Amino acid sequence: MEREHDTVKKMWTDYLGFIEEDIENTEKTYSSWYFGGDKNSANNLADLVMKGTKRGTTSLYYFYELENDPLPKKGDFSIITDYSGTAQCVIETTKVTVLPFKEVTEELAFIEGEGDKSLDYWKRAHISFFTKELEEEGKKFSEDMLVVFEEFKVVYK
Repeated sequence: MEREHDTVKKMWTDYLGFIEEDIENTEKTYSSWYFGGDKNSANNLADLVMKGTKRGTTSLYYFYELENDPLPKKGDFSIITDYSGTAQCVIETTKVTVLPFKEVTEELAFIEGEGDKSLDYWKRAHISFFTKELEEEGKKFSEDMLVVFEEFKVVYK
């Protein structure tokens, strides 16, 4: 298991202080992660979140099933890091939608905030990314596959 970067714990402590929550008695929890892909992608996407441009992210439902991970849910907190694990901001999940890839809308693509924010760009980028992810599992991508679209807001940076 990788050791969490010191900045992550500090950001969480600072966030709890900001909302005047006692770290010893809080029921709030968090996860920390960076956006998938290479170093440049992870860092650029974290920057888009910090700027308020990126307010959503999409992942394949398949991987939640494969790893027996719970789906994100409204009210979850995450600390977004850069590729090296350095904390960038705290986000709160505001909505989670599970739908087939082919049913993602222009609105959702815009919320994700990448590239020119169009559905066409979103599809090209995600088909490429998901195809690579699935190849590692010996699976093929299909537009009928379910995706998890998580909307969020930055609550602390």
